[in-house]
Amino acid sequence: MNAYLSIARMRFAVNLQYRAAAIAAFFTNLFFGFVRVMVYHAFYAFSTVIQPLTLGQAVTYTWLTQVTFRMQPWQADLEIMAMIRSGNVAYELCRPLDVYFTWYARLVSQKLVPFLLTGVPMFCIAILLPGDFRMALPVSLAAGMAWAGATLLALILECAIGNLITLSTLWMLAGDGMGRIFPAFIMILSGSLVPLAYFPDWSQTLLKILPFAGLMDIPFRFYLGTLPAGDFWRFGLLQIGWTAAFILGGIWLLKAAMKRVVVQGG
Repeated sequence: MNAYLSIARMRFAVNLQYRAAAIAAFFTNLFFGFVRVMVYHAFYAFSTVIQPLTLGQAVTYTWLTQVTFRMQPWQADLEIMAMIRSGNVAYELCRPLDVYFTWYARLVSQKLVPFLLTGVPMFCIAILLPGDFRMALPVSLAAGMAWAGATLLALILECAIGNLITLSTLWMLAGDGMGRIFPAFIMILSGSLVPLAYFPDWSQTLLKILPFAGLMDIPFRFYLGTLPAGDFWRFGLLQIGWTAAFILGGIWLLKAAMKRVVVQGG
């Protein structure tokens, strides 16, 4: 365990060096946050039916999306993919550590650093914005704690999905296919594009069961109070279950690939 923690710490230190990229990402997320909030303002101004979320809740949901946007598994570990293509992955296979959890530890740092550099400042600014552009605070202390806990569980789920995308490169040399398929599902089914509350009523149960809701929508609903904080354990177990499923699937995929892998180059 200490070895994996050391890998995560070293990767954390490396990722902290990309401050210019973090600043650019922060202003990009802030800009698109304002655009999305203005879209909701226009939508609610002309809507003639009762919506599942109030305008204030939709605005808060939008800013939470921007806060956690860079934590999501939009792509695989590009350095690992490059090593697989070049043959330098042979060095990874020679380490006296489990390859899967070595790469998982790297991903944890790669997701956590952008959140700290861009997400935390975004949160602080969003709650200070004026008028209808402001992000509300959690409806209660319990709701805030449930959101924090669900976001932590979302992080380990995101890394399990991201690792699976990386491992697909061992089977498909390009590795771009899974890197495009999974983000498409995540964009739609996590609530990143549109809050899942706006989806048809008949789909709500299925959407909550799927793993993608645990990345954004479930934590955000705790924050808004549309899910009671007492349901944290039920949905937390669901997030943990999907995380375990993706990890076991990744371990199996890696072991199967090791039986047929051919190192090119190196």
